[in-house]
Amino acid sequence: MAASGGGNGVVVVFDFDKTIIDCDSDNWVVDALGATARFDDLLRRLPWNSAIDAMMGELHAEGRTVEEVAASLRAAPLSPRVAAAVETARALGCELRVLSDANAFFVGAVLDHHGLAGCFSAVDTNPAAVDADGRLRILPYHGLPGHGCPLATCPPNMCKGKVMERIIDELSCGCGGAPAARRRRVVYVGDGRGDYCPSLKLTEMDYVMPRKGYPVWDLIAGGDRAAVRADVREWADFEDLEAVLLGIVAECLTSEHDDADDDGGEAAPPAECRALPATLASVQEAILPKAVHVPN
Repeated sequence: MAASGGGNGVVVVFDFDKTIIDCDSDNWVVDALGATARFDDLLRRLPWNSAIDAMMGELHAEGRTVEEVAASLRAAPLSPRVAAAVETARALGCELRVLSDANAFFVGAVLDHHGLAGCFSAVDTNPAAVDADGRLRILPYHGLPGHGCPLATCPPNMCKGKVMERIIDELSCGCGGAPAARRRRVVYVGDGRGDYCPSLKLTEMDYVMPRKGYPVWDLIAGGDRAAVRADVREWADFEDLEAVLLGIVAECLTSEHDDADDDGGEAAPPAECRALPATLASVQEAILPKAVHVPN
C-alpha cells in the first residue's frame, strides 16, 4: 500500500464493484465457479455478506481452492481507462483509497493482478482470510452489535458513511493530532446503494462522482438534493470516469495554486496540471467550468 498524507490535497476514495471493476466481484466468482443457483438459494436465507461466506465454505467442501477463486478474479473486467485514471491521479499527488462492501481477498487479488495495489494508501472493506484448512472466510466489516446507521441503503455488515466519517476526521487532523488548518478535499467515486450514505457525509469542499443509471445516481437525483452538499459530477462509462476524475483533480490543483498566489498577476499553471496527459487537456477545458446537472 502507498503511504498516506502529504500529496496535493486531494483524496480520492473509490468503491470497488462496478467502479474499479465492471462487475460485482461476488457474483463474478460465484458464476465463474458454477455456483450461481446455490448462491441465489443462500441469498434467500442469509444476508449478502453471510451468504458469500457460506458459499466459500460450500466451494471449499467440494474441493475448490482459494487459488481457483483468485484465478477467477484475475479475469474480472477492469478497464484500462480505470487503471490510467488511478495511476495518473496517484502520479499527480492524490492519496487514493478503496471503500468497498466486497472483501479484502477479492479486492487484493484484482489490484495485485493489475499492479495497482501500491497506488492505494488504505482499503476499507469486509475482512477476509484463509484459515488453516485452506477455506476462505469472509467476515462483516461492522460486527455485532452492528453499525447503528438508520439508512435503509446501508447493509447490516457495513455502513460506508461511518467509515467516511472516520476518514474525514483523519483528514481534519494535522501533525500530532492537532486540527489541520485546512483538511484535504475528498472525491468519492461509486455506483451502488451503499455509496449513498458516504455521499451524505461530504461537504461543499468535496466531490461525489455517482455512476449515472446506477442506484446511487438514482438516490441522489431522485431524493433530497440539498442533502448532498458535495459537488456532484456524474460518469457513465470508464472513459467518463477518467476524464471527470482527472478534471476534478486539475480543478482542485488550479484552485489551490490560485489561493496560494499572492502576486496578483497571471500565474503559470501548477506543474501537476502541466503534467496531465495531453489527450485530457481539451476534455478538462470543456468540463471544468461545469457542474453536472442533477434534477431537483
